[in-house]
This record gives sequence, C-alpha cells and structure tokens, in this order.
Amino acid sequence: MSWIIPAFLVLIIQIMAIIITEYRRPDKAVAWVMILFMIPLVGFLPYYFIAKRYTRHRILSQNEYNQRESFKAELLYRCNQRIPANDLAETVSKNKKLQHLVQNKLNLPITACNETTVYAEAEHAFKAMLESIAAAKHHIHMEFYIIRDDELGTQFKQLLIQKAQEGVYVRLLYDGIGSRRLGKAFIKQLQEAGVEIGCFSPPLITFFQRQLNYRNHRKIVVVDGKIGFLGGLNIGDEYLGKDPSFGYWRDTHFSMKGDAVLWIQYTFLTDWYVVKGQLLTDSSYVPVQESHGRDIVQIVKSGPDETILELIFTLIISAKQRIYIETPYFIPDPGVLLAIKTAVMGGVDVRIIIPGTPDKKLVYNCSLSYVQELLQAGVRFYCYQQGFLHAKVLISDDLACSGSTNMDLRSFCDQFELNAVFFDRKIVNRLTDDFFTDLSVSNEIVQSEFEKRPPQQKMKEVFARLLSPFF
Repeated sequence: MSWIIPAFLVLIIQIMAIIITEYRRPDKAVAWVMILFMIPLVGFLPYYFIAKRYTRHRILSQNEYNQRESFKAELLYRCNQRIPANDLAETVSKNKKLQHLVQNKLNLPITACNETTVYAEAEHAFKAMLESIAAAKHHIHMEFYIIRDDELGTQFKQLLIQKAQEGVYVRLLYDGIGSRRLGKAFIKQLQEAGVEIGCFSPPLITFFQRQLNYRNHRKIVVVDGKIGFLGGLNIGDEYLGKDPSFGYWRDTHFSMKGDAVLWIQYTFLTDWYVVKGQLLTDSSYVPVQESHGRDIVQIVKSGPDETILELIFTLIISAKQRIYIETPYFIPDPGVLLAIKTAVMGGVDVRIIIPGTPDKKLVYNCSLSYVQELLQAGVRFYCYQQGFLHAKVLISDDLACSGSTNMDLRSFCDQFELNAVFFDRKIVNRLTDDFFTDLSVSNEIVQSEFEKRPPQQKMKEVFARLLSPFF
C-alpha cells in the first residue's frame, strides 16, 4: 500500500498542471480532469500528446516573409481598386460592430465583382467541380479534409491524372486524420502521373509533435485562379447519398468567380507552404479577375485561433430580427451560448436546425444537452428528417456566413477552416429559401415533450457535455 500516497501526489500534480495550462479554457480543464479521474495517472498521457497549444509547422525566413507580404499587398491593392471605400462603408455601415470586425479584425478583405453560385445538392456541386477541372489550362489546386478511395474519389483521381499528363500543374492537399483511410496506391497513382501531393499533419508525425488535435478542415478547389469552390462537401460517395446509414446528404457548397477567388487561392497557397515548404507567389496563380458580378463577399480563414468564433459571435449579437442556423454539430462555446440566449430574449427570431439522424452519437448527445436550456429561453429547434444534415449556414438579418465551420468548439478553436460572408440580398435570400425548404422536412422539438426524455438519455447528455471540448 506504500504506493498509494506517491500515486495520489502524482495525480494531484497532473491535475494542477492541467488547470494551470488550461486556465483560459475552464471547460477544457474540467474535461481533462474528468478523464484523469476515469483513468488515473494514465489519463495524462493523451493530454500530453493531444492538448499542446498549436505551434507553426514552418517559420518563414525574412526573405520569404517579405515575398509573401509583397504578394498579399498586391492582392489587397487590386481588390481595393475594385471596391471603392464608399461602397465598402455602405455595405456594412448599418452595423458598427460588424464594420469594425470586418475592417480591422478579420484577416482577409471584403471583395467585390463576384459571381456566386449556391449548391444545395451535392451532385450539382461535384458536377461543377469536375467540369471546371476538366477545362483547366494552367493549374488545379485542391484541398480537402476527407478524400475517399471510392467511386467519386476515383472519378476525381482519373481526371487529375489526365490533366497532369496534359501539362497542367496539379496540386492536392489532404488532412492526415480525415483521410487516414486513403490508401497508398491511390496516392502513388497520382504522384506517378505528376500530381504534387501534400499531407497536412500526418498522424504519426503530429502525434510525436503533440499536435494531433489540430486538423485542416477546409474544402477548396481553385482552377486557373479564376474559379474557386468552398463549402461543406468532402470527396466521398456518402456525400452523394450512397451510404445507406445516412441516405440523402444535405449540404451547402459554393462556386465563385471574381476577387474572392484570389483569397481562396491565397489560403491554399499558405497551406501549401506549411505542408510542402514551397512559397508560390507567381502572378499566374492570381490572374486579374474577369468577373464583373455584383456580389460582395468576404473570405474568412481561421486556424487554431478564434477568428471565426469572433465573427459568429458578432453576427449573433448584432442581429435585430432573425438568426437562422443550420449545423450538423451544435456545441457552442459559453460566449456564443449566452449571445443566442440574449438575442432571443431581445425579440430576435432564432431558429436552429440540427440532424435528426446523427453520424456520431456521442457528439449528437452533446448537441442535445444544449437544447432544453435554449428552448426555455425561446429558441426554436428542429430536427432534419430527409437524411443527414451537413450544411453549415448562419443567417443574421441581411447577412449570411457559410463554409466549412461547424457550430462547435473544435471548429471554433482547433481546426483550420474557411468560410465566406455574403453581403448581398440575392445570396442571403437564396440561403434563406434553402433554410425554409429544410425546415419543411424537419420536426420541431417541443419543449414539453423534450423534457420527458428518459433519465438515461439525460445522463448521456450530461456525460457528453462534459467531454464537449474534445469534439
């Protein structure tokens, strides 16, 4: 029994280390302390390897830094020439909080002269991507969290091989965890054809670097620097509704022409440097945009920081009339949760659609743990019934934000994400129409009925809520 006191002291030291390290995220500290109590002493090992704060993979040399800043300055100059200051002011002048955020805090500028296409059907989005790739003349840049070696993945692979053999520069990035099932044969065939491939944070390497928790969740396609795609779709047959466990897959994706493409491309190029160490700043990757569309769009990228969290928080607290949210995972941080409660109690119409069919039961139970307190505040919740809801959309009055970001702590604080903010009524109205279409095939959660759920279900939600910082 002489081991008990030393073991207890080690446990206390581990708990103190977690509390001191995670003092900025009390919820995360509580979750890790709970893990320690569940698996004493040993529970500190996953904390050691997973919870380290993110550090940059590569540090730019002074020459590289100057080159990149010059490259970015040129893009900013071009965009400013196409959107006069008075037009920018008029776009956001109704909302001083938002104006300060988009002009001073977000890392990429508002752009004009864009043409945006919204895809609510994955089949249409993939068709547009494949057609654009097939028409590529100079380069194809692709970046996805998940790439499957299935029918759809093979279709993309064969087309990329064909374009590389035609002399087009083809570059592909994938996430090491999201695409962990992607076989070596799939990658080898691409490489042998001349496709350049990079893996963002390979699992084994990042495990020993203690950065396994930080994933690249972006979904990007840029063709010839003139058309860009972003949104919620990865590459896999399930996104076409071919997985019987999910059925129909409801997502939101976008294609863009215009100045916004410059910043989708800029995001890819910065990620390419992080993974491959190649700084691509040639003007051929950022040609002068030919689009004369009228859509005003701001591309917003985030890493393991709070950039998109600040954006979402500001959009919520700024709303005067409506907040509509669609998300596959609803795990808000305390600030967003309070902002939603404050908005609805101030008379804002707040409606949230979550999946009726979960893909991850533990995460789904965590989402449900927030429902009762928000129902009591006046928020209206709906469960989507037509299949699996994977769309990530936030509508705040006459603005909309959509992209790869889920309404959860992982997307807010740990992952690399890419979203777009839309300022034009045309796009916002289209996303609003899609929201109400989804609403028509969703069941509203009635508070009186929801409160009658079994005690064991409530316990599952409590347990999941405690683990929410890990999702």
